[in-house]
Amino acid sequence: MHILIVEDDKELCLALQLQLKARNHTSDCCYKGSEALYYAMSNSYDLILLDRMLPEIDGLSILRSIRQNHINVPVILTTALDTVNDRIDGLDCGADDYLVKPYAIEELMARIRALSRRPGVLLEHQDLTFLDLCFTPDSRTLKCKDKEVQLSGREALLMEYFLRNPEKVLAREQIFVRVWGTDASVEDGNLDTYIYFLRKHLKTLHSQSVITTVHGLGYRLEAPHVS
Repeated sequence: MHILIVEDDKELCLALQLQLKARNHTSDCCYKGSEALYYAMSNSYDLILLDRMLPEIDGLSILRSIRQNHINVPVILTTALDTVNDRIDGLDCGADDYLVKPYAIEELMARIRALSRRPGVLLEHQDLTFLDLCFTPDSRTLKCKDKEVQLSGREALLMEYFLRNPEKVLAREQIFVRVWGTDASVEDGNLDTYIYFLRKHLKTLHSQSVITTVHGLGYRLEAPHVS
């Protein structure tokens, strides 16, 4: 699963990232409410771990905003506020679960597993399809009819992002955050290199799908345009 961690305690955020990575989950971190709102609106996540008390924009306001924009990703709200009314407020705003700090990491993982079993939650092992393409994230296998190729880890993350957002323009900044992470130091040309690799794979597979450059913005996975 790809998880967004929204937590103003940077040490806790890093610790959570390490625990999730050890369980084969990927994650992005945000420390401020404004950043969290941007990430949630701009990326596809399987789950959001959202702290209630945040700088700039509080967790409940973020939750209301993403629900008003029809983003139905599961949200676990975390907070030190543990009265019944606090929990009711969080659930009424659209949270799927409520976890009181401090919490044990195993309890968090159990709640993540429970949410992942609900219908409609994106699971990492589910195949992603577009036109004649079929991608299996577990094995990083990209198929087209009777042909298939094995993608590298970075290629797989990039292909998965495109397949979760077909026919949409993905800005370069969004792609860097989704594929390399928030704090990674990456040269701008690295993205162009991996786009080249994916295009080469699509050509090898004889796929109808194309990755188009949208000048000044980013890239889009789409059906070829017929002139």
